[in-house]
Order: sequence, then structure tokens, then C-alpha cells
Amino acid sequence: MTKKRSVRLDDVAAAAGVHTSTVSRVLNNEADHRVSTETRERVLIAAKELNYHANAMARGLRTSRTHTLGIAVPQLDNPVFAQIIIGATAAAHSRGYDLLVSLVEDVSGESGVYERLAHNNRVDGLMVSTLEKDEVLVETLKRASVPYVIVNRKIRGVANCVAYDSFAAAKESTEYLLSLGHRRIGHLAGRLTGYNGTKRLAGYYAALNAAGIESDPQMVAEAGYTLEGGVRAVRSLLACKPRPTALLAATVLSAAGALKALYAAGIIVPDDMSVMSIHDVQIAEMLHPPLTTMRLPLQEMGRVATLGLVDLIEGKATVVSKLMRPEGLLIRASTAPPNNL
Repeated sequence: MTKKRSVRLDDVAAAAGVHTSTVSRVLNNEADHRVSTETRERVLIAAKELNYHANAMARGLRTSRTHTLGIAVPQLDNPVFAQIIIGATAAAHSRGYDLLVSLVEDVSGESGVYERLAHNNRVDGLMVSTLEKDEVLVETLKRASVPYVIVNRKIRGVANCVAYDSFAAAKESTEYLLSLGHRRIGHLAGRLTGYNGTKRLAGYYAALNAAGIESDPQMVAEAGYTLEGGVRAVRSLLACKPRPTALLAATVLSAAGALKALYAAGIIVPDDMSVMSIHDVQIAEMLHPPLTTMRLPLQEMGRVATLGLVDLIEGKATVVSKLMRPEGLLIRASTAPPNNL
């Protein structure tokens, strides 16, 4: 059997009745060359009917680009990063790029990780949503020598960052628990050396101080961003006397760990203790009881970072910087007034 020849650019041009250069301009979405709407539609219909797929390798040789972006995340089983990836993937595809997802847990002993990701995989730019120390991350990204955008945190001295307002998210969450009547509110903190962890802690303290409640360091336990961390943090908070009547978790996975630990200790949520978290993902509805959350624009953050990175690559922008506001509370069954009211 003879191998069927793949559809080429000139096949699409013949079917549409135009020159191959016109097909190239339409399919590459080149804005600086005028093509009538009727001609554009004719080309797109012909390409679809012929099932034409651009040769990415050939295109890369012509343009010195691969039309591939990389995104590095520290956890693949964390639904927060999954939502960021979903938003980033849709945005990349809308601009004609593919997205390569890479798990990067720690680069402290592996300084060339982003350089290898950029050059071995030939990506045109990088988005990074990992947990390294700021100075380590910036140094390794510089060696990658491709445009990059930091996602889910801000770093002093780095212009290209897309994050959400962690301070506001924690402050508004704590204010909600205060409005229910809670006065002993424990905080399952994120990493207290990282951007989001410190901002959330500051927002939590700001809400307490505004309500005239003296902050108690014993009410803060570092849980990080894992279920196991939430279990450990709750066990330490339960040893406090008096113990908290409500818990604010920095993320949904540590909140799930909190619910697990409270159930094991015979503490009923929300009758004996309320629990809520920052971040709203589908798992929050599946927990028992369903978890009250502060919604954050995770998919939108991935989308904005990706479109900004493409603009950097294509010379349409010089800076990508945005701080995104929380989207409001989703009140579910895990929170209630303290039972002594």
C-alpha cells in the first residue's frame, strides 16, 4: 500500500482559489496583511474540509519559534494548579500555541532546570508557578534566556508577574468568620517564607486587629499546601487552651486535611468548629460537610498570564503585571456561628 500524501499549503490554496502566501497569512493570523473577510472564510473552510494541519517543525524553522509554551508547577495532584493549567491551555490554543506542563518540585540543588526546560523542549516562553525561594527562581530563569511570567505570586524586582490579592482574600475570609461571632480563629498557614503564605497571614492579622482582637501566635500553624500538612497543623491547634472555634485554611487541600483530623478527634463541623478555606475548586463541594470557600480567579489567572506571555514573545507587550481580586465567598455547610452564642 502506498502511503497517503499529507495535505500541503498549496492544496488548500488550490481549493480556495488563492495564492499560497494568502493561505499562510490567514492560517498564521497575520494582522499586518489585509485579507478580505470573504477570502479568509474561504481559506478556513478549505483547510477544514481538507483536514489541513500545519507542519509545526517547518513553521518553527521559518520563524525561529516552536509555538510551544512551558508551564512549571510544583504539584500535579493539587486542584489549584490544575485550574491554572486549564485556563492557560485554553488561552495558548486560542493564540495558536501548545502548552507543555512540567512538574518542578524543587530546584535548589538543580540550578539548570528551567534552562533545560526552555532549550531541550524548545519552548518560546515559560510560565512558572513553583515554590522556590525568590532569589533562586529569578537566577535560574535568567539562564533560560526566554521570556517568562511568574504566576500565582509576585517577586520584588520582577516585572512580569500575575497573581491574586492573597492579603484581601485572607482578610475578607477572616472578616466573614468574625461576622458569625467567632473570636478564636485559627489559621492553617501556607508557607510562611513565601509570597502567598505571608500575604494571607498578614490579611488574617489585619482583620483580627481591625476587630479589636489581639493576635495570638499560637493560633497560627504552618500547614503548607497539602492534606497531610492540614492534619498536622490541626493537631497542634487542638492542643491550644482554649482551642479555636473556627479555622481558616490557606488552601483547599489543607482544609481537607483539617476536616479529616477533626473527624478523627470527634469534633463535629460546624457544630463544634467551623472550617473554611481560600480557593474554591470542585473538591470543596465533595467534602463532608461541603466547604465554605473564598473564590479566586484561578483559570483567569492562567489565561491572563498565558496571553501576556504570548504578547511578550510576539513583541506586542513589554510588561505583564496584574494583581487579581478575590471573587467572593461561597458559603456552604462547614461554617456556622460558634455554639456558645
